[in-house]
Amino acid sequence: MSEQQPLAGPSQRIDKWLFFARIFKSRTLAQQHIVSGRVRINGKPGKQPSAIVRPGDVLDITLPNHDMKLVVRQPGTHRGPYEQAKLLYEDQSPPRQARDALTAFEQAQRLPGSGRPTKRERRQLDRLMDGED
Repeated sequence: MSEQQPLAGPSQRIDKWLFFARIFKSRTLAQQHIVSGRVRINGKPGKQPSAIVRPGDVLDITLPNHDMKLVVRQPGTHRGPYEQAKLLYEDQSPPRQARDALTAFEQAQRLPGSGRPTKRERRQLDRLMDGED
């Protein structure tokens, strides 16, 4: 028989907990974030979706627009409404930077190649396609 360490209280897989806490829309999405190293458990990267979380664990989650710092309060049993999901964790995240706090220049910027081309870009494309250059 193999020796197993006793569990200190209730525990749950990290991918299930993130799904039940409504941090991610699906377990698959949660698993992808965990494997890519964007979820840290108590300061250490959660390398596998099967990693165990217990009450008191601190999760650092890196999302595209902001970072979250959550303290696990209890394991979840199912994915319920937001009001129930809030009871699973304590949010210690820094406040999000409000869009109003951004300068007008930062708000107007867009990623190169995204959206509709500008007049200048359209003219350059026309010259390229027509062979004038």
